[in-house]
Amino acid sequence: MYNKELTKGTLQPIILKLISQRDKMYGYEITQEVKKLTLGKIDISEGALYPILHKLEAKGVLETEKVYIGKRVRKYYSVTKAGKQAVVEISQEINNFIETLNLIFNPNPVVK
Repeated sequence: MYNKELTKGTLQPIILKLISQRDKMYGYEITQEVKKLTLGKIDISEGALYPILHKLEAKGVLETEKVYIGKRVRKYYSVTKAGKQAVVEISQEINNFIETLNLIFNPNPVVK
C-alpha cells in the first residue's frame, strides 16, 4: 500500500474518473473498486472519501440519488454534465503530471 501522503493529491481525480466510467456508484463501492483496480495499493478510507465526494457535489461536478434498500438509504453519486468536462481536464492534468514526474524519476539518458 502506498503512503497516504503520496496518494492524497490524487484521490479526487481517481474518484472522479472512476465514477465517470460508471452510471453511478456509492461510497463503499468506490473504495472497494479502487482497492481492486490497484491490487490493494491504494486504500481510500471513509474519512478521506466522503469529504471529497461532498466537495465535488458542492462544486456541481457530482450529483446524488438516494435509493432505499429496505430500511437503509444508499447514496449514489454520478457525474454531472459539467463534471464530464472536469473529468477530461483532470485526466489531462494527471497525465501531464505523470510525464513531468518521469522527467525527474526516469530521465532519458543522453546519447553522445
